[in-house]
Amino acid sequence: QIQLVESGGGSVQAGGSLRLSCAHSAYAEGVYMMAWIRQAPAKEREGVSAVDSDGRSSYADSVKCSFNISQDNSKLEHTLYLQMNRLNPEDTAMYYCARNSEAVVDDMLEKTDYFHWGQGTQVTVSS
Repeated sequence: QIQLVESGGGSVQAGGSLRLSCAHSAYAEGVYMMAWIRQAPAKEREGVSAVDSDGRSSYADSVKCSFNISQDNSKLEHTLYLQMNRLNPEDTAMYYCARNSEAVVDDMLEKTDYFHWGQGTQVTVSS
C-alpha cells in the first residue's frame, strides 16, 4: 500500500509563499503520475499540478505562472513538492497529494485518474 504524507500547509497573507511536500515510499521507476489536487469549501476537487515519470509537468491555468511542481527521488524516501508563490485567497483549500502508479494520461490534472491519496494539508490565504 502506497502511503502519501503531505506537509507544509499553513496560513499566509495574500502575496506570500508556501512550499508543500509529499513524502512517499513508492518506487521511482516505471510509469507513474503524481499530482497536487485541491478542494476548497463547497467546491469539487480540482487538479492544480502534476508530473509524470518522464518529467512532464502540467499546471492549471490559474496557477501556471505562480506554482512550480518538482520531485526528489534521490533518497530512499521520495518527495513531491509544490512551490506556491504569489498566493491569493482563491488558493485557499485542502491540498492533496495523489499518485497513479499504472499509467500516464494526457490530462494529468483529472482527479479521477489517481488511485492513491494523502490526507491533505490545509492552505489558508488571507487578504
